[in-house]
Formats: sequence, structure tokens, C-alpha cells
Amino acid sequence: MIWGQEPERLRRDQSFFGIHFDFHAGSDCHEIGKNTTPEMVQTIIDMVQPDYIQTDCKGHAGYSSYPTKVGNRAPGFVGDPLRIWRDVTAKNGIALYMHYSGVWDTRAIELHPEWAAIHADGSRDKDKTSVFGTYVDQLLVPQLKELAGDYHVDGVWVDGECWATIPDYGERAVSLFRESTGINDIPKSAADPHWYEWMQFHREGFRKYLRHYVASVRSEYPDFQICSNWAFTHHMPEPVSVALDFLSGDFSPNNSINSARYAGRYLASQGLPWDLMAWSFSTNPFPREQKTAVQLKREAAIVLALGGGFQAYFTQNRDGSVRLEEMQVMEEVAKFARERQPWCQHSVQIPQIALLLSTSDYQRNAGSLFPQYKGQSQGVLQCLLESQYSTDLVSEETLAPDMSRFPIVVIPEWKNISPAFCIDLLEYAKGGGSLLVIGQETSEYFASLAGMQLQNTRFTSSTLGKGKIGFLPLMIGAEYEKSGNEKLREQLNTAVQMMFLNPLVEISGSPWIDVSIGQLKGKKLVHLVNTSGDHKGAGIIKSIEPVGPLQISIRCEHKPEKITLQPEGKICDFVYADGKAQVKVDKVNIYDILVIE
Repeated sequence: MIWGQEPERLRRDQSFFGIHFDFHAGSDCHEIGKNTTPEMVQTIIDMVQPDYIQTDCKGHAGYSSYPTKVGNRAPGFVGDPLRIWRDVTAKNGIALYMHYSGVWDTRAIELHPEWAAIHADGSRDKDKTSVFGTYVDQLLVPQLKELAGDYHVDGVWVDGECWATIPDYGERAVSLFRESTGINDIPKSAADPHWYEWMQFHREGFRKYLRHYVASVRSEYPDFQICSNWAFTHHMPEPVSVALDFLSGDFSPNNSINSARYAGRYLASQGLPWDLMAWSFSTNPFPREQKTAVQLKREAAIVLALGGGFQAYFTQNRDGSVRLEEMQVMEEVAKFARERQPWCQHSVQIPQIALLLSTSDYQRNAGSLFPQYKGQSQGVLQCLLESQYSTDLVSEETLAPDMSRFPIVVIPEWKNISPAFCIDLLEYAKGGGSLLVIGQETSEYFASLAGMQLQNTRFTSSTLGKGKIGFLPLMIGAEYEKSGNEKLREQLNTAVQMMFLNPLVEISGSPWIDVSIGQLKGKKLVHLVNTSGDHKGAGIIKSIEPVGPLQISIRCEHKPEKITLQPEGKICDFVYADGKAQVKVDKVNIYDILVIE
């Protein structure tokens, strides 16, 4: 292969569909590359036709699965498997990214104990490096530069990052904390004074670590594309403050629909190219079982309907080779996704309901630095989606610049929203918006700010300036996430109906349709995803029952020229009256799209 003469490859912001492999090489790996052949890689490409492939180069154990000159090699290699991955993908015009474990590196700490994060009791963590130490400059940056320079890979998907970072009681971290805050007493637990300041210091420490290695690599390789797994997602709900090329995360292998619903609706508002990764297998039953094509198609649908990219994760054998028989499932999923690509890729949500994921509450109550903390918003989101409302999950910073673009803002049972933002929310309502507050304590707080008093535990609403404020003093989030309580859904639905009188799309016929309303190239899109069945409790789903018929009302300023059901290409009959197009969809098998022109 002569570098520079291969076909042009898509960058991540142009990409739609990918496949991820990793196997976290360890001390047991003595023949890496033995069965990694050009034919194996070519077969994967021929079957799946991905825009990119991500493959393993260093997992959490810290052993590199290619013959690195600057990192810590696994015990044995047969040839150089990474050269094969790069040569064959480049020949085919397929981008190649590396799975690389960042903060989590067990082998690095075995060899360099001074790189470890220190616990409150003075012991060294065996797995997690300190973001204040020299690991980043002595191992991580040199290795990423090696991948960019020697192997010409397109980028890196850095695993084990924000969610693996822990508070560090090492001498340097403590000294920097005291210097930057003026606080001398170091808290050991959430019960101690200054715990919030201690956690915020470490969150900024992670951001600085991330900024540093991104800038260091880019100084020599400006086109090298970098993602830090789960950074600036619901694990880290805050404005993007690091020059990453794309955002990504691997959603739960079990209860995957709800996980993808939540993650995708937050990522869609972050302003960077994004994708989500499904696990191609379930760990329920343990240890693992391959998911069916129909199951992965629906997981893909949840993501694609929000305008994101999709990839799926397959494990590798301990020699780094791939089980090609598993690619048959991905071949089917790829075909499903490509059929819908013209109406998914880069589509943008039309604002309807904004559901707050509070950054300030997260940072006060998350318990650790960057956990998958959902508070009460996960259950409320599920409740709204299962009432057929197109809903965005947004932080204060995303919502604040222009709240008025949303007809209704829903505040779940957050207890530590910043007072200034609460005033902004009341001003939004006074200006003509609809503000719905959920939960007893949160409702009481907002009522007192508005000069009102709650009368009971039932839904109440009042005018506020030109708009409305409503209170539903019930604990919905945790209970609905746990049980899917139909009575709670009915109560929330009734409240929303009274606060949100003219939604863009209304559906009857089934509660098991996720609705996402988007726009792309001047066309309005109504994405319909079938979420029926036990997708929360079942590990493996072998079939999905169609839902329908559905009666769908779409608000339109003018009578549409046509409405088409895609990817089938079916021209739909519709009736237009009173500013709404009424259309019937006989059934949705997994995922269909109404295109209004």
C-alpha cells in the first residue's frame, strides 16, 4: 500500500454506520495476529459495508494488542495485525479507529505505581491512573502519536475515561486543590465539608487532562480524530468544552432500548457529530448470548431516528481474530440502516417537549465524578415517550439561550437547580411558554417562587403572565422506570395535554411507538419506532410484534403536496382539514418514517 493513493475515507462527521471490535488483550495473549488475515478483514467489509471500523489496540488491562514500540505489548504476536487492519481498510476506503483504554490502565500501574490515583486511605488504585500525573505524557500521548504517525489510523475511541476517573488523594492533586481553592481540609466522603468543591476540582482535572492530550496529539497530527467515551453525554452533562471530533458511548447491553432513548436524546442537543454503540450480545443470560438481527435493528432504530450514527460492538478472540459467523447479524442490520439513511442522517429534532437533565443537580448529587446518573429524569422520559410525545433531553446550558423554541418545558423531581435558572424558567412561562413541574418538593419550590401555594397532590395549573405553569406533585420518575405504572402515565399525559394544547404530531392506536419529529433538507419527518414487548427484562428478543393501525395527525401550515411512508416508498392517502393532515399507518414492524413534503 502506498500511503496517499488509497480511496478517500469518510470523516466521522460524514459517517453513519460502523462496527466495533475489542478484546482487552491480557497476559494470556501469546499469539495475537495468528488468525488475523487480509481475507478476514475483507470479508467483514464485504458483508457489512461500514463507513468505519473500530478495532482493539489497548484495553483496560493495559496490554497493547499490536507490537507497539512505545507502550506495553501483550506477550506474543504473529506478525503485525494492526498493519493488516490498516492496509485492508485503506484499500477499501474505510476509516479505521482504535479502541484504546485511557484512564483505566492496569498494566501501566503495575509497571509505574507512581501513575496510580490514590484513595482516601492512602492506598493506590490498581486500575485507574491519576489525571494529575505523568501517565498522560509518558504513555498515552506517545502511543496515540504512534498510531497516527506509524499506522496512519484515522482516529481513536478512548475507553475507560470520564466514567473511570476517581478522586485522587495523591500529593500533587491535594496540593493543587489547596492552591486553587484555599481549602486546607481535604474531605474524605460526601458527609465532610467541601465535598462538592473537591468533586468539582476533579471534574475540572479530567477536562484539563482531556484538553491536554487532545492538543498534544493534534500539534503533530491535526487530522487525527479523537473521541473520549461518554464525555459530554448524560455521564457528563455539561457544555462541550474540549475540541473533540465526535461524541459516543456504548449503551447498556441489557435494557438497551431505555438506555439508548436516554443517551440519544441528550447527545442530539450537544452540537457535535455523535453516534451510539450497541452491544451485539446480551449478558442476560450470563455470560453472553448473541442478539438477534431484529433486536439490533430496533436498537439501531432508536438512535437513527434522532439523527445519530450507529455502531455495534462484537468481541474478538484472544488472538485478535473475529468470529465471522457473527457478521451475518450485522450484515442484516446494516441493510436495515442503509435503507433508512436518506431520511435519518443529519436530521435535526423539531423542538416540542424539553425535559430538563439538570447539570447543577447532577454535580451536587451524582455520588461519584461522572456516573450514569439519571435522577428522576429517566422514568419521566419513558413516561413521555410512551405517551407519544417527541421529547428532547436538555441541560440548563442547552435550554437557557432560547427556551422559547420549546412550546413546553418539563422539570422532573430535581432538587438542586440553580436559583437563577429557576427564575429564568418562570420568565419563560411569563413570556408565553408552558412550564410543567413534577414532584412534591420541586413543585412547592417553584410555587413559592411564583407566589403561589399548592392546594393538593393532584395536577393544578395557573396562568403566569402570557403563559402557564402547572404542578404535578407526584413522584413519577423512579416508580415509572421501575414498573411502567400505567396510572402514572395517564396522570402525566393528562397534565401535558392540558399544558400543551397543539402538539405537532398526535398519535392514537398504540402506546408502544416512540415518536421523533425531525427536519432534513426542508422536509418534515415523523420517525415511528416500535417499542412493544419486554425489551427491559428480556435478554434476547427473537421477534417483535408489529403495532398498528395508527391514526396520525400532523399539524401543517399548508396542505402537504404528498406524504410518503419510507423506506417502503408508499404514497399515503391523507385528509387535510383545520391545519392538520390526518393519515393512517396500517402497521409499524420496527421503524418507519413519514416524510411530509
